[in-house]
Amino acid sequence: MGLIKLKNIRTFSFHGCLEEEGKIGSDYRIDLTAKADFLKAAESDDLAMAVDYVHLNKIVVEEMDIRSKLLEHVCQRILNRVLHEIPVIVHVTVGVSKINPPIGGDVEMVTVEMEEFRA
Repeated sequence: MGLIKLKNIRTFSFHGCLEEEGKIGSDYRIDLTAKADFLKAAESDDLAMAVDYVHLNKIVVEEMDIRSKLLEHVCQRILNRVLHEIPVIVHVTVGVSKINPPIGGDVEMVTVEMEEFRA
């Protein structure tokens, strides 16, 4: 088994419970770690046998483009798509961070992290 990590994927998205968050948007950081069997890819040197990080990034960017009130909802959509679209992945963890959240304090970011295992 191996891990593939996409760190600090940056998007400008429109998530949040406040109406103004849906209009003005915010900067986000997404981190994704996926666990899979890398043996076939390692032996064959064939992308078709590997976990394609371009595909993972595409899933994250597309889901971040769909407005949600809660970061938990965005995380769950990303988790669901990864497990549905990339069958070799057995475990995935996603962290979605809102940079400079509007919470009335000096907070760099707030992060929601969730994980799913293939049944």
